[in-house]
Amino acid sequence: MIPALVLFACSLMMFMLSLHLVYRTLRDPTTSRVLERLGEGRTGVVDKTFSVAWLDRAFLQAGLGRPSERLGLWLSLWGAAGLLGAVLGGPMAALAGVLLPPLCVWLFVTWRYHRRVRRMVEQLPGLLDSSVRSLKAGRTLADAVLLAIESSTDPLKTSISRVTRNVQMGVSLPEAVQDFAELYDREEFRMFALGLKVNHRYGGNANELLDNLIVLIREREQGARKLKAMTGETRMTAIVLGLLPILVCSFFMISNPDYLINMWHDPKGQNLMLTALAMQVFGSVALWRMVRSV
Repeated sequence: MIPALVLFACSLMMFMLSLHLVYRTLRDPTTSRVLERLGEGRTGVVDKTFSVAWLDRAFLQAGLGRPSERLGLWLSLWGAAGLLGAVLGGPMAALAGVLLPPLCVWLFVTWRYHRRVRRMVEQLPGLLDSSVRSLKAGRTLADAVLLAIESSTDPLKTSISRVTRNVQMGVSLPEAVQDFAELYDREEFRMFALGLKVNHRYGGNANELLDNLIVLIREREQGARKLKAMTGETRMTAIVLGLLPILVCSFFMISNPDYLINMWHDPKGQNLMLTALAMQVFGSVALWRMVRSV
């Protein structure tokens, strides 16, 4: 068993090292120049799509910075967790050490992203209202929006400041807001970008446009809150059904740990517990899909 664990640990560390070398190669300036030459003639949409890695995009959406700047450290910690699990607890602990860290990181990043974007959507009508007041004071639409961005509060100010940076580099305001909307992937931001694009191309009353956007966003937010209140019982039922098997298993581990341990050492009991785990995962996913469809 020990030689197998040592071989597994060595292979895992070599795999992590290979990923780090691939990342360093892609960040090398010479490689970047070669990739730019190979990408000549392609449309700007393709270049824009591949300009940000999916991992950096997810962390930027959650407001956590770029993890690729410390990729070697994270891969080393991940490999150390798998190696520690293999040494202390055997193959199952090693598997848990490999799978649980990225799963926990994914859950945390997803939770933080939804929480942050929900707060940003709540702040967006205030930004639009500030833009309307600046327009009535005689400023242009671009100046009004940029001034409203500067006077907004976090987390919206930190996130939408990329619009100000893009405008300062020469990008038009509708394109900068469209880039912001594509990054955070919310309908409210897309409607804001679409309104600015229509006004920029065809003209019209910017005050009336922003006022209509404020009313529309607030009505959508009010409808979402009503739906959340109406489906509260369904969501609570799903949470209870999903947590009940875990709580029962935890109770057995606390009150009578030998019961599950002996069951795990028996081949039939092991198959039964793995089947129960698979059914628990399937049931949790099914409940989550049902709640999302309500």
